[in-house]
Amino acid sequence: MAKRSFDIIFSALGLVVLFPILISVGFLVLITMGRPVLYSPLRSGRDGTRITVRKFRSMLIAEGTTSHHSGDDDPRITATGKFIRKFKFDELPQLWNVLRGDMSFVGPRPETPAYTKLYTEEQKAILALRPGITDFASIEFADLGSLLAGDDPDKIYFEKVWDRKMALRMKYVDERSFWVDLKLLFLTFSAIFKRD
Repeated sequence: MAKRSFDIIFSALGLVVLFPILISVGFLVLITMGRPVLYSPLRSGRDGTRITVRKFRSMLIAEGTTSHHSGDDDPRITATGKFIRKFKFDELPQLWNVLRGDMSFVGPRPETPAYTKLYTEEQKAILALRPGITDFASIEFADLGSLLAGDDPDKIYFEKVWDRKMALRMKYVDERSFWVDLKLLFLTFSAIFKRD
């Protein structure tokens, strides 16, 4: 109850306080990239339900099949996209997901249904939790785009990131508490402001 109450109060407060930034970023995306302003991927939510995660669009719309992940060298990322990604402004619309109850401020980052099918029986415990905007993995891989730079970011992700991310997700399953959530929020803000 404390966690959900925290989510409701601070997501609503965040939407009000950050409204000028939300409008400004949305307008910047609109005039530099056109419509749609939001990127709305389908992800696995709590208990495996499907949720639509909201983010400001940071890339040009590609035709045909594309990779799930993108490195910082992806030519589809615009100058505006690089800017809003650097300061995590692209994640701000997820405050609406938190207010709705699709997500929490802290919890395992939501994965695509195709990826959650790869979870082991033990790892399926992750899906019992409401996914979050940030977690242990988000902090450790705060600069994921630079790590995924290369010809095949999906292959790099599975070779260098997947196992560690899953371990960190399970760490949150095992250690979660309201105080751990507050610590992770503090570390998340620190990681954002420490970026060059």
